[in-house]
Amino acid sequence: MSKYSNTLFSLGNSLDVEMKRRYYTSVIDPEIPKQNDDIYVICTIGERLDLLAWKYYQNVEYWWIIAAANPELRKDSLNLEPGVQIRVPANFQNALLLLQEQLNSR
Repeated sequence: MSKYSNTLFSLGNSLDVEMKRRYYTSVIDPEIPKQNDDIYVICTIGERLDLLAWKYYQNVEYWWIIAAANPELRKDSLNLEPGVQIRVPANFQNALLLLQEQLNSR
């Protein structure tokens, strides 16, 4: 059950409470550039963004990184369609830095 602990939005100490509030009140999907070491997954029945985030990042709250890397996905569900190929950015730290830069520029 520890993987579902309430950590608000675990971007570490680099983002303060005000930045987290600004993220939640304005939806931001940073454009995540493709990298050679990105992982490509063919979705199976029951696959969800949060479960993939746990598998690859050990944090379910990073589901949005996978969603942002795949803008063609539905925006109203964490569930993924079986058979769809999605990209999982290998370096989630880059996505966190992109988000922080976008929040700072607002």
